[in-house]
Amino acid sequence: MKMKNKVWTRRTIPWSGVLLFSVFHFLFSSVLPAQTAKKEKVDLLVSGGALVTMDGERRVLEDGAIAIKGDVIVALGPRAEIESKFAASQTINAKGKLVLPGFINGHTHVPMTLFRGLHDDVTLDEWLRKYIFPAEAKNVTEEFVRWGTRLAAAEQIRGGVTTFADMYYFEDAVAEETKAAGMRGVLGETFIDFPAPDNKTNAAALEYTEKFLKRWQGDPLIHAAPAPHSIYTCSQKTLQGAAALARKYNAPILIHVAEMKKELDDSRAQNGTTPVQYLDKIGILGPDVVAAHCIFVDAADRKILAQRNVGCVHNPSSNMMLASGVSPVPELRAAGVAVGLGTDGPAGSNNDLDLMEEIDLAAKLAKITKMDPLALNAKAVVEMATIDGARALHMEKEIGSLEAGKKADLILIGLDEPNAVPMYDIYAQIAYALKGNDVQTVIIGGRVVMLDKKVLTVDEAAAIAKAREYKIKIEASLK
Repeated sequence: MKMKNKVWTRRTIPWSGVLLFSVFHFLFSSVLPAQTAKKEKVDLLVSGGALVTMDGERRVLEDGAIAIKGDVIVALGPRAEIESKFAASQTINAKGKLVLPGFINGHTHVPMTLFRGLHDDVTLDEWLRKYIFPAEAKNVTEEFVRWGTRLAAAEQIRGGVTTFADMYYFEDAVAEETKAAGMRGVLGETFIDFPAPDNKTNAAALEYTEKFLKRWQGDPLIHAAPAPHSIYTCSQKTLQGAAALARKYNAPILIHVAEMKKELDDSRAQNGTTPVQYLDKIGILGPDVVAAHCIFVDAADRKILAQRNVGCVHNPSSNMMLASGVSPVPELRAAGVAVGLGTDGPAGSNNDLDLMEEIDLAAKLAKITKMDPLALNAKAVVEMATIDGARALHMEKEIGSLEAGKKADLILIGLDEPNAVPMYDIYAQIAYALKGNDVQTVIIGGRVVMLDKKVLTVDEAAAIAKAREYKIKIEASLK
């Protein structure tokens, strides 16, 4: 018996069939495409932590995630949202941790790790002229600088520092070692009016520094700079020559400014004005200058610094250890000056490179100096270590906060140690309770340089062993 072909219409489909058809249509047209939608590929996801963004709104995302491609942050936001949009070849679980922008050490002299503890408990002028300058003349070579930088890189990475500004000699070697360690550096070749370990004349310093600036132009990690030491070690000609070279190559200028009472007194006697006003008069100050210390700066000085868009770097440990004085940080900030934080050199003027210690001390030093517990609060000093530190280095468009489009420089801080709990206020916890050794993972330009407290880019054992060798050699040289 032949079956006639039947044409199925809406009328001939049973209601149960219509219902089944509707269900399948919904599944295939709505649910499955959503589940199989392609996620954007990125290199790294940091997922599940509390993101302390330090962005313009100072957002804190309690269960956030960050997507990183190359050396840039592609996106950040609630974890579920970011994980639904991005797939990564590597994921770091940040659950139960704080995720911050990397700390910025705005002023240091990293090779001086090898002089750590050489001679302490003296004034700055005595320390420099009687001990450090002679020790440097006898011991500082390019090899010395390389090993000191390696040791410093490991120490800074362990403490969550991702960018540092340096002033020293053989700075090209500092740059090579900084890049090898995966760190970001604003690195200044020192100009000084006596024979230095690397350049014996001002002309030699200019030639060396110009080559240094040319070599590192456009590097993603290294910002090369001239660094005239100070008004008390550099003539007007030296200061202006270094500044002119910097401006020829659009490079920063690093300099010590108003860091001791003697400098202020001598400037008034010799120049008829303060160090800041003298530097302004001879055309040094500008939006490319990073001024370390800024202790002896009056209201007129602060106005000039703000008008010229000079970045200042506060070094509380150093200023306390050398009894140099206290930078008027609240007044500088109120005047509109970008103020960052620095450790200064890890010898004589501090002895370590722990920026979290500077965060704590900066707040407390301002409070006791002003006899006001509100003088500088926890949030302000965390800003100084991150976004304001970036502003002080004139790099706030690249680093200092967790934002899409900025460099992927971030740190993960653990919250499982006794000193880390309980936590009521994130900024207060960072400023007053957490320590450098609570940093667990460090990422710079999208590269993981420390994972779960293991430094991946520096041979720490070799650097530590070499530091012990140098100690014997340096002691012998000073007998």
